[in-house]
Amino acid sequence: MDALIVPAIALAAYLFSQPVASPDRIVLLPDADGTIGALVVTGATGEQKLDRAYAALAVDGQGKMQAVSEDAASVQQRYGGLLGAQPPHPTSFTVYFASGSSTSLTPESQPVLEQLKSALAQRPAPEISVIGHTDRVGKLEANDALSMQRAATVKEMLTAAGIRAVALEVVGRGEREPLVPTADEVAEPRNRRVEISVR
Repeated sequence: MDALIVPAIALAAYLFSQPVASPDRIVLLPDADGTIGALVVTGATGEQKLDRAYAALAVDGQGKMQAVSEDAASVQQRYGGLLGAQPPHPTSFTVYFASGSSTSLTPESQPVLEQLKSALAQRPAPEISVIGHTDRVGKLEANDALSMQRAATVKEMLTAAGIRAVALEVVGRGEREPLVPTADEVAEPRNRRVEISVR
């Protein structure tokens, strides 16, 4: 049985503009955070809107659609293997650095680093993006170098923890992308950070 299982928001916009081979059943799933989007399905019998969690349509060989009843348990029973094969959702972490330092994390960042390591240990083949940032104290060129050094420090911490990634991108953005916009030469602790994206 062919099926189209649609996360509420992630695929809906794509499906509006793309033809889809006729599956036997279409089911709208809630996103991981419980958000419900909407999906309009067009077939031989017109259009039907799916806009609630587990709303479903059965589709026959001629494209005729009929609403069918689904819920979390029935979707898990019918499609559990397929759903279990999906990769985990991307996650992000941010660690902060002491002023002027490329190696000293703030005390509040140590637990975040441990959470990051734990999350990475659950992924067999993670792709990691590490992006370093600075505040606006100092020259632009020096902050470019400092942001890259901060990102490299996080990479070294992950490597030392035994994290293996299929891709590990390390970049520095200097002071160009502040979390908190400030005037030049203003020290802002929230801008002295490294953002780590895991997918």
